[in-house]
Amino acid sequence: MTDTTITAPAQFPVIKRRLRFLGLTRDDTIRAFFGGNALVAVIVLALITVFLAREGFGFFAQNRMNLEVYRRAGLEYVDFIRQQTDDHTALTRYLADIRLHWFAVLTEQEKRPVNDANAALAPFDAFAEKFAAAVEPLRALASELGEVATAIKTKFAVAEDRKIEREQLLEAGKEAAAAGVKIEPIDFATELEPLLGTLPAYKQTSREFARGLVTLLDSAPAIPTPELRRRMDNLKRLTRDYVAGFPQIGQKLETWDFTRPVAAGQAFTSFVFGRQWLTASFWQDWYGIIPLFVGSLMVGAVALLLAVPLGVGAAIYVNQVAGVHEQRIIKPGIEFISAIPSVVLGFFGIAVFGEALRQLSQVSWLSWMPGFPYGERLNILTAGCLLALVAVPTIFTLAEDALNNVPRAFKEASFALGASRLQTILRIVVPASLSGIIAAVLLGFGRVVGETMVVLLCAGNRIAIPDFTHGLAVITEPVHTMTGIIAQEMGEVVRGSIHYRALFMVGLVLFALSLAINYAAQKIVRRYRISIG
Repeated sequence: MTDTTITAPAQFPVIKRRLRFLGLTRDDTIRAFFGGNALVAVIVLALITVFLAREGFGFFAQNRMNLEVYRRAGLEYVDFIRQQTDDHTALTRYLADIRLHWFAVLTEQEKRPVNDANAALAPFDAFAEKFAAAVEPLRALASELGEVATAIKTKFAVAEDRKIEREQLLEAGKEAAAAGVKIEPIDFATELEPLLGTLPAYKQTSREFARGLVTLLDSAPAIPTPELRRRMDNLKRLTRDYVAGFPQIGQKLETWDFTRPVAAGQAFTSFVFGRQWLTASFWQDWYGIIPLFVGSLMVGAVALLLAVPLGVGAAIYVNQVAGVHEQRIIKPGIEFISAIPSVVLGFFGIAVFGEALRQLSQVSWLSWMPGFPYGERLNILTAGCLLALVAVPTIFTLAEDALNNVPRAFKEASFALGASRLQTILRIVVPASLSGIIAAVLLGFGRVVGETMVVLLCAGNRIAIPDFTHGLAVITEPVHTMTGIIAQEMGEVVRGSIHYRALFMVGLVLFALSLAINYAAQKIVRRYRISIG
């Protein structure tokens, strides 16, 4: 019998003796090595979680203090009035939209010259000018009160900075210098007296404002077309509803109490359900994740709508239809996409793809598509198309693995019963691998949600919730994402500040979302393997 024993190198006996000394066999060593790698991965995951939580959870205490200052300085009080003026601004924009449509009717349908159209709109313009100017007394009052509130907030901020300076000097052992740091105490009740004393003036101004608006509505010019009359009637209804809400604003001002404490849960809900992410504001900083979360989901949804048909379709074709030579070309070509740096894709989107899509949207025969034509070249659609390219290799590879795991007996039985190749693919192979395909889609979505450079460069970076009243045209609006905001702002914040910790909370939410997506994908894969087994 031929001896097939492999001769060990000279150093192997030394290693074996050391392993015997430790009480380990070679199999134990191999098992410990690969098991140790898994343990390292778990430890790293735990460390990341602890780090994000440690840096992020301090945000809620700081945000609560941020909201308390917002209330005690009177900014909340003034914002009731500012919201009233902002709502009037929205009505003024609606009135300008009516003017724009009326101008289009005169110039496009009636074929009037521009000068004649503007002359015909002169009475409407006079009405719109009076409507817009009616809020000026109230806006002036809000501006005056805003100066008082910001002065109180600034005084408080200076006092807090002095406290930090004194603590730092004491820690450095400079007691004499610390004693020289004067901290001016703030009596919020005294500071707010000029603010609260204007309540009668507000009520008088608000009553005159309401009467002026109602009088203006009665003198509105006649509207020629049914569609424009419908819009004008809607403006009148919205304005009357707006005026009807004035007493509630006055009641809020009367019952407002700067000493009322901010609930601990409010610091959490203002982040989770907040609709504003506003930093470095002279007025008030807000840290609401909703616009960033919605932006990430919108970009990811567009990417999946494009990547799933392409990735899954390519996997089915390569696995079930393509010949050997086609497979050798298609598979490496798709997998090579994952080797393209995301920053290169982002530059391509800015320099070429975004502008090409915008120019395409201007083509007249494509005007039926939602949102076409549009002017913003960096938007949800641009970022989503490029992220689809990023997700296709992941979906393709994992979906093909799922198709490979379908037992061959399933296909042979289908062919034996007389089914065609297409029938076998659609009714046997795809349903049998559906769980694996769904897992591939979920992992592709996780890949998209975690992408940074493409969305930072191509999504438009507008921190606002998209206007879903536009229907499918919403995909042509710019957005900001969770990954993009972290990459954009982390390098500019002061370590330990509320802004710094807010970004870590965004990272924690993103981390939890990615873990949830991957966990769901793994559960589906396990269920798929059990069902196949």
